[in-house]
Amino acid sequence: MKIRFGYVANALGLWDASPSKTLTFTRYSTLPKNERMEKLKYITAQNLHHTKRILYYNIAHEIDIYRFSSTLVPLATHPEVMWDFLTPFKNEWEEIGNIVKHFNLRVSFHPNQFTLFTSPREEVTINAIISMDYHFKMLNAMNVLDTGLINIHIGGAYGDKAKSLNRFYKNLKKLPKEIKKHMTLENDDKTYDVQETLLACEKENIPMVLDYHHYMANNVENDLANYLNRIFNTWNNVDIVPKVHISSPKSENAYRSHADFVSLDFVLPFLKMAKELNQDFDIMIEAKQKNLAMQKLVEDIAAIRGVKRISSASVEW
Repeated sequence: MKIRFGYVANALGLWDASPSKTLTFTRYSTLPKNERMEKLKYITAQNLHHTKRILYYNIAHEIDIYRFSSTLVPLATHPEVMWDFLTPFKNEWEEIGNIVKHFNLRVSFHPNQFTLFTSPREEVTINAIISMDYHFKMLNAMNVLDTGLINIHIGGAYGDKAKSLNRFYKNLKKLPKEIKKHMTLENDDKTYDVQETLLACEKENIPMVLDYHHYMANNVENDLANYLNRIFNTWNNVDIVPKVHISSPKSENAYRSHADFVSLDFVLPFLKMAKELNQDFDIMIEAKQKNLAMQKLVEDIAAIRGVKRISSASVEW
């Protein structure tokens, strides 16, 4: 069983390299009209440049798994802005994609919690489609659609989970098929648990991203061992190894919040369970300390008897 590790957005320790610099609509509105577009382009250029720096940092540290910031482009989906962020940066998007492909990196996006398909309000569904389209366009501009995926949650229950799930299936039909082909679904920490998310993924033929921390916070009476093989099997049609999200609780009182680092004791039961399946998979670290937490966890796992570290960010067990 081989496991590769990655992290989200920011490479801590890399000087002034945030790929998530932004511009609020309020600030945008106060700018003279002839300066607004230049400001949008300036911030986007910074974010793309820093993304390239982070990718090269990852390559130098043998980190193959990376999640792009969803805020690479400021105000890209704001209804009063929605500007063309592709044409002016055609070369930059292609350069990032060439880096990804040349070094066989696995990249993804995770839109915000408002990207959901369960809402009874039509405008929420429309905005979710706009958000998915925005992320799809970035992957397409990079020419990494063969491996790039967009991960979301099912959404809210709105007082009636059964009706909300039916709305999910109905609203999802409004998402263009070419975009749906690149989406994954993740179980969440409050509403849709592992079993419910898995059933939705199997019904819609969508790969499922298991979030172990969310499972521990919202497992009701579901035994993960009964579902893990089925979760991994949802990835068969996309021909990509499964991906799992890993973090650990900040504290007992803030159980759903992510800690700075990942506790080996917290995740070891899952790793042992996965070992029984002998299935290669990738782990996305969602701890506050980003790549530093990822590197610490790799070191901790590599210290386990029988585990062999095969690169800076991968192990074999």
